[in-house]
Amino acid sequence: MPGDVEDKKKRSQQEMFQICFEISKLLNTGLDAESLKYCIRLCESGVNPEKVAKMVSEMNTAIKTIEKKLENKENSQFKSSTSLDNH
Repeated sequence: MPGDVEDKKKRSQQEMFQICFEISKLLNTGLDAESLKYCIRLCESGVNPEKVAKMVSEMNTAIKTIEKKLENKENSQFKSSTSLDNH
């Protein structure tokens, strides 16, 4: 019987995680399953959930900024190379 209790507990945790992951996707958090697991662990360890959310938001903003800078750099390099080809 102890195995049954453990199995039920594990299934319940998996179901709860799936619900959290679906909510995360609906809210467009940008978190993959593993990142969400880390956030949940941080909260379970006593870290303020609002601080975790702020950290995730700031990281997403930083990533978008970096991606935009890289895209602009690639575009400017492409324009430079095509203008050289025309001469």
